Amino acid sequence: MHRVPRHGYERAHRVFSTRSASRLSTALHRGAPIDIHPEVQDALGTGKPVVALETALTTHGLPPPINLRVTRDLEAVVRSTGCIPATIGVVAGRVKVGLEASDLERLADVHRTPRSVKISRRDIAPALAMKADGGNAIHRTTISATLIFAALAGIKIFATGGLGGVHRGGETSMDVSADLHELTRCPVGLVSAGVKSILDIGRTLEYLASCFRCPVVISYAFSQETLGVPVVPYSKTKDFPAFFSPRSGFQTPWNVNDPTTAARMLYIQWQLGMENGALIALPIPEEYSEKGEAIQKAVNQAVLESEENGMSKRGKDVTPWLLARVAELTKHDSIDSNVALLRNTALIGGQIAMQYQTLANELNSPTKTYAGIASDLELQESSTSTPSLAKILVVGGAALDITAQSEIIIDDYTSLHTCSTSPGTVSLQLGGVARNIAEACHRLGAQALLISPIGKDSWGRLLHEKTAAIGMGTEGLFECDQRTAVCNLFLDGNGVLGGGVADMIITHTAPASERVLYHIERNNPDILALDANLSSDTIADIVDICVERKIQSFEPTSKTKSVKILPAIEKSLRKGAETPITFFTPNLLELGWVHHHATECDLLSSPAWWSVVDMLSLGEDFRTEVYQLAKRPVHSDEMNRETLAFLVDRGVVQTAVALTPLFRHMFIKCGEKGVLGVIRLSGEDARSSDWAYERNDPSRRYVVAHADSGNEILILQHFPPHPTKVVNSTGAGDSFVGALLASLQAHPHLLRSPSGLEQLVETCQKAAVLTLQSHSSVSDLLNTLA
Repeated sequence: MHRVPRHGYERAHRVFSTRSASRLSTALHRGAPIDIHPEVQDALGTGKPVVALETALTTHGLPPPINLRVTRDLEAVVRSTGCIPATIGVVAGRVKVGLEASDLERLADVHRTPRSVKISRRDIAPALAMKADGGNAIHRTTISATLIFAALAGIKIFATGGLGGVHRGGETSMDVSADLHELTRCPVGLVSAGVKSILDIGRTLEYLASCFRCPVVISYAFSQETLGVPVVPYSKTKDFPAFFSPRSGFQTPWNVNDPTTAARMLYIQWQLGMENGALIALPIPEEYSEKGEAIQKAVNQAVLESEENGMSKRGKDVTPWLLARVAELTKHDSIDSNVALLRNTALIGGQIAMQYQTLANELNSPTKTYAGIASDLELQESSTSTPSLAKILVVGGAALDITAQSEIIIDDYTSLHTCSTSPGTVSLQLGGVARNIAEACHRLGAQALLISPIGKDSWGRLLHEKTAAIGMGTEGLFECDQRTAVCNLFLDGNGVLGGGVADMIITHTAPASERVLYHIERNNPDILALDANLSSDTIADIVDICVERKIQSFEPTSKTKSVKILPAIEKSLRKGAETPITFFTPNLLELGWVHHHATECDLLSSPAWWSVVDMLSLGEDFRTEVYQLAKRPVHSDEMNRETLAFLVDRGVVQTAVALTPLFRHMFIKCGEKGVLGVIRLSGEDARSSDWAYERNDPSRRYVVAHADSGNEILILQHFPPHPTKVVNSTGAGDSFVGALLASLQAHPHLLRSPSGLEQLVETCQKAAVLTLQSHSSVSDLLNTLA
């Protein structure tokens, strides 16, 4: 877990700001055995959003070693939304709001601590008083205990998996989870995947809120006075989810479908002084919903077996047994779905927490301004918090994408222009190449800032609000007099782009150079990325500003726009700069178009170009090895007979090598034929890298050329494609680039070894595939790769 500087694990006896719960201050003043992790303490005191996480999943919800990895993943997902995670447990007689890495490792080691005690309200005081067998134990907190400690600390959002509830047969056994009652006493928004599938969902809803509708009439033996807790599906419909399935058959009176509305609901509860919480129930991610029916059958079988073998009467032991049995019956498909649910609740929980904190900060701000949209170079920063410094700046287009997808699969795109309509769907979402790249970086846990103009119109306000809603910083957005960029895309029934209209004039004309200079000076980023939606003059100005710091990436955006970078390169080379663009990410069409225009303007015959070509010392051996590489199959499946002959036949390698003096590293997106990496290492990077000891290896799909001087290495490596069903083809390339930037910012030396390069491209391809499978411009699930 990240942390602020400290000496030891401080006991936070100082009075917290008004943002933190006064109850916590009172408890600390009384010497209560509570330790607030310094990072969480700082967040609570300075108005940063915090999301609580439980530890029951670490000890018994998932098997090792998945349990530790997922616990850490959930913290990373929360961070990707701009929030601070607070994983809660009890260690050696003290409540820990925010756990150290060593505590998490002990908790996850179920062989070392097999008797980790489950803590709920009744157990808190005895466990703390007795320090559990000598003060060396660590205990998991259930939902009920985590709700208590989160409310005590003033944390408003708690993300978890499945809520406890009324057990099957509970109308006679009266077996009801303590989780339900804590929701009546703790003003916390519980973001979960609904009620655990092994429980009685209908009776749980009736007991919580008496607010469901279902064709089945349920009778029960509880008091007729229900708990009055709001139950709200986070969905486009009022269907309450059934954990592994998106629908349980029960309907609720209310639903929300965006983090702003969910946060406003919780905020109004606080304004009214209501002491109860709310259940916000998330359906399982769409790609896992098909497995739900089979998993639910396994759940029903496991429950039946537990009744037959007597396990259902063994109290706290029944839940771990049922979970293990369901995993066994589904061959661990249930574990994959469970992990997807957990990550989804952490993601949405973080987004809601971010919006809740925005509302809280506005209340405490001396002046309510439209934060993040500056009328001059002075940013209108909140008086209560300072945005984190961005390690990646992404400059270019941010737009709203209006996507029209026909139900018809179009073979001939001229059929799009038949002056008629076709049935289909129309959706509105965030788009723009730079914006997509920045979101992908953000979802992968990088501190990325988008610098882009927006109009003084309703589109601009909507773009700003939606950007903030997913936890991205908005201080890089600035207003201009032109219209906000809007892109209208037409897709066929397979999700393939058939055409569109892009109103991007604001990106071409907005004066971005001074904004970029301001944010470079303020953030001192590691990477600055450009897309080609900017004007050639603006691109040249920005390259000129950053030539000493190195422009790390250029995304060509489209074939016609791809050549906008060439004037900037020519200008930099005239000034003596060497290879001014570090990363270039074209597709095959863009690669060829840039090469054609670079040849026409004599960039590929300049002294600077010849100097690099001479240093590479490429000869007949290199060409021979390239021909050997071209004989390899496109797919890793040797049964597929399609080869990499296109690398030679279409001159892809020759074109790429010719451009290496202009672009140091290239990742060429070859569509269904995978990715070609063209990596050029120089100087110390070449001498000290693992590639210095590597030779050509066609079986691993790479060719390595060593210059005679030892100061230059050129690597060509092909990476097979990841076949997938395409839902939406827009944004996949941007997700690839975002994953590239985020990975390299976090691990700058990945290019210097074969394994590092493979790891890098694997992550990028997975990011692209997730977006291809998503209806969004950037998949929400990119956080799972962080």
